[in-house]
Amino acid sequence: MFSISSCKSQTEGNSNQLVGGNCEGCEAIFEYGNKKLSSIDTLPKFNKTKPKLKITGTVYEKDGKTPAKNVILYVYHTNEKGIYETKGGQKGWAKRHGYIRGWVKTGNNGKYEFNTFKPAPYPNGRAANHIHIVVKEPNKNEYYIDDFMFKNDSLLTKQEKSRLTQRGGSGIIALKIDNGLLIMERDITLGLNIPNYE
Repeated sequence: MFSISSCKSQTEGNSNQLVGGNCEGCEAIFEYGNKKLSSIDTLPKFNKTKPKLKITGTVYEKDGKTPAKNVILYVYHTNEKGIYETKGGQKGWAKRHGYIRGWVKTGNNGKYEFNTFKPAPYPNGRAANHIHIVVKEPNKNEYYIDDFMFKNDSLLTKQEKSRLTQRGGSGIIALKIDNGLLIMERDITLGLNIPNYE
């Protein structure tokens, strides 16, 4: 299974109290170090890897209307060969997630933007192409939402679609093209289809 939804506990024994349930690796959202987060981030290799991809949208409160501020989003994905690429010497979750990852923090308008490139699917060809995403909103623990996925991906079968629970809203996006740049627009609703969310 390609989704982070198959992850295990971040705090064993307390899963029924965690917003979103168990999620091994979600704590990587805190690994931005001393970086000052803004609503826009450019991931490594953006400038030299094609096709270039801009992921953008608005994060909304649970009502689906009010822009949500001070929400941290963490994304990571494979490289152009379908591998979570490392450089060596990684610490924490970068050992598994690789270094092609980024963080943003929404402002008052709830907007976010990641500049990256379209990753390749895993080399075994059995999982649809995807980009993982974790959410950390104020006063809640971090949790995953449905991966960003590509609507016309031939590997995204009906069976795979049926497994998705639309956490935060649907992550299956039809790409747009603007001057050779792929655009993936996704609005996120906090708490939507998230277990234990109040």
